[in-house]
Amino acid sequence: MNKSELINAMAAESGLTKTDSKKALDAFMAAITKALKAGDKVSLVGFGTFVVAERAARLGINPSTKQSITIPAKRVAKFKPGMELTLAIE
Repeated sequence: MNKSELINAMAAESGLTKTDSKKALDAFMAAITKALKAGDKVSLVGFGTFVVAERAARLGINPSTKQSITIPAKRVAKFKPGMELTLAIE
């Protein structure tokens, strides 16, 4: 499912227009992004939790030249599904 399909599904499920569904989805994504940038954890009970994790620098290999390279440390977003979501997809 891509973004436009999700917007269509949200509109059908909620009774909102596609325009309002797009605005709601964009606002949701912006709020999640802002919270993660600030280092906060976003927990939606039953659905899951969005967190930012620190990845340490590590040694890697360039596949084309087979030379060792250092992959720099970075922050990555992670999602851990909640119990209700986990049970719903079994």
